[in-house]
This record gives sequence, structure tokens and C-alpha cells, in this order.
Amino acid sequence: MDAKDILGLSKISFPGLEKKSRPHKESHRKPDGISREVYALTGGLPSLMPSIDASHLKKKPPSDEKITWQWLPFTSSARKDNLQLYHWVRIINGVPPTGDYSFAKYNKSVEIIKYTEEEYEKYLKDPMWTKEETDQLFDLCERFDLRFVVIADRFPSSRTVEELKDRYYSVCRAILIARAPSPGHVATHPVVKEPYNVSQDIERKRALSMVLSQTRQQERRDEEVLVEAKRIAELRMPAKAAEESQLAVASNPGAEVTERTIPGETASSPMVVSSTLTDNAAILASLRTLRVYLRTYALEQMVQAASSSAGLRTIKRVEQTLQDLGVNLKPRVPTKAVCTEHLELRKEILTLLNLQKQVQYKEAEGSSFRDGSYGEGSPSTPKDRTFIPEFMSFGGERVGKKDHKRKGHGAPSPSAAHKRPRKMKASDL
Repeated sequence: MDAKDILGLSKISFPGLEKKSRPHKESHRKPDGISREVYALTGGLPSLMPSIDASHLKKKPPSDEKITWQWLPFTSSARKDNLQLYHWVRIINGVPPTGDYSFAKYNKSVEIIKYTEEEYEKYLKDPMWTKEETDQLFDLCERFDLRFVVIADRFPSSRTVEELKDRYYSVCRAILIARAPSPGHVATHPVVKEPYNVSQDIERKRALSMVLSQTRQQERRDEEVLVEAKRIAELRMPAKAAEESQLAVASNPGAEVTERTIPGETASSPMVVSSTLTDNAAILASLRTLRVYLRTYALEQMVQAASSSAGLRTIKRVEQTLQDLGVNLKPRVPTKAVCTEHLELRKEILTLLNLQKQVQYKEAEGSSFRDGSYGEGSPSTPKDRTFIPEFMSFGGERVGKKDHKRKGHGAPSPSAAHKRPRKMKASDL
């Protein structure tokens, strides 16, 4: 009984005042080896670093080992000022650990090339730089590990970052070449192989600053220009393919279509060349829609398009010829020029195989003419077989073999040949 029963009020339930049932929370069992406080803080999520196995925590130390922790000083070989700091150290049986600081091995520094007075006078003189400035530059490079932005900030004279880089790398390059017994020994060194280009670095930074300083309207306008350029390129593609096919036909005026084609092979004609070029143009146009694709994938598509008219045995012979020539079926360095030459080589091998088959066919045809057995070897009607026409009755029915033999015993009379056929009666129907 409640207040509504005492006052005689009806029990009206309001949907907004009804208590909502709380969703049932799934209970997760706390894994072994993790304390309740840690589990409550993490919420059962796995830790970023692998946790220690629970069996290792329960493992008791040997009875003969006495482990203590002491506050001891230490020095690091990574520092050159012999600074002495303190930390807690695990001591076993009262013997403190010896050796260098455990984190000193992570101190990595850049190896800076040093030069002598004689080398500077002989190889490193520059009218734009003095020896004092060069020495200061190399000292700062060693101190700040080639962080040229910091070096430019600490450099006493007003030099740009590009000028500091150019001087440093030019000195290193000259020293490496001078100390090597021959230029070939240091030809693969990165500083010698790819020298620093000041103008290219300045242009790169200028272009990067222009891209980063663009507004939304400029970015939208650039996207519209790219879309329009892509549409124009796709519209010009058929005309360009037709022009290339015409140039290919004009460059081979002596190429003629053979009168007889080998069974199973197609004759090479300007239409085949134009269709191949059109297929390649269509493949490139479809690949441009992907924006990002491997050049080897494009090469495979073009090889399949070029070999679509050939049979499976011919394709295998092309691959065998490539292997005999020592050419990989897929280029190891698939640059644009290498892929173009590889595709051209495949086309030439395919043309060579077709010409070899045509030569074999012509030789076989010529030998048959010389032997006089061309008529015998031709798939015509055999000489010993006479053609016997089928006899048809007047009503359109074929005469059976028995009737034919029965009529064939005697020679037909000349008058029988001129006889009119008998008129059909109603009883014959």
C-alpha cells in the first residue's frame, strides 16, 4: 500500500517517469598476475608493452642469493664532462655491478670528416669562405650532428642553410676524392655519387612553401584544372593513336600482306599495328584512372594485348626465345625506357616467329611443286573415286539402292530417255 492507495487515486503510469532498466554489464574475470588496482585503471585493455609472465612473479629467488637495492653513483661514457649522477642499483650478495652505464650504447653520433692544414691549402680553398669560417662550420656540425637549421642559428656570420650545406658537402667530397687511391673507389659513396645541388634545394623549398601557403580556393582551382587536363588528354587519345599508326605504316612502305596465311596464324597488316597501338592507348587511359599503379602491371597488360592474337604455343616460344637471349621475362629495373624496349623486343620476336612459319610453309609448297605431287597432296577429291549423283524420283523421294541396282542392270534405251512422265492419277495420291 502506498500514498495513492490511501488517497484513493488511480495508479497512472507516466512513460517518462518509468525507470529504465540498466544494461547488463558483462563481467570480466581478472587475469592472473595483475593486481586489482592496475586492472581497474586499465579497464581490462591489453598493455602496450608485453607484461611479465605471472609464473615469473611467483618465482622465488635462490636461497643462496641476497638481493638488496642501493643508491649508488654512476658515470656515462656518452658524456665528456665526467658528470656523476646517482640511481638505484640492484646488488646481489653485496657485489655492485661494474661496467659502463647501460643506456650509453644508445648515444649515436655522426662521423664528421676531419682535414689537415696541408689538405686545406691544397684542395679546400674557396674565395667565398675563409679557413676560420670552415673550421667553425665543421665544429658546429660535429656538435649538433648536422642539424643545419640549428647550425645556421649558431653560426657567427650571416649564412643561409643552403650555403652551409653546400660548403660542408663540397669539402667532404673533395677530401674523399683526394684521399682515395682512385676515383673509382669512392664512386659509390653517397656524397660523391649524389652531390648536393644548391639551386635544386632552393627551388624545392620555394615550391613547398607555395603549396603550404595555398588557400582553399586555390586548391579547388588546381583540382579543376587537373580534371580538365585529364578530360582533354582522354579526348586527344584516339587521334594520337591514329597518328602513331599512320606513322608506323609510313615507316614500313615495303611491308605487304602475304597472299596465303599459315593456318592458325594471322597475317601482319597495318590494321593489326593500329589495333595494337589503340589497345595500348586504351590500357594507358584505363590505368590513369587508377592514379597509382605499378609499371610492371602496365607492362603485363600491354604484353597480354600484344600477344592476344597469337596462340599459346607461340607465346611459349616467345618466352623461350627471351630466355635463350638471356633476357628476364619481367625486367628487374622496370623503368619507362626499359619497359618500352622490352615490349618492342617481344613484338619483334613474335614477328620473327611468324616470318619463320611463313618461310617453312613456302618451302614446303615449293618442294611439293618440284616433286609434282602438289595435286596428290592437296585435299581435293580422290582420282579413283567417281562422283555418282543421287537419283531423285519425280515426287521428290530418293530411289533406294535396290531400285537403283535393279534399273542399272540394263543399258537405258534412247527412247526411254525421251519418254514423257506418266500423269498422276487420283489413286496414286
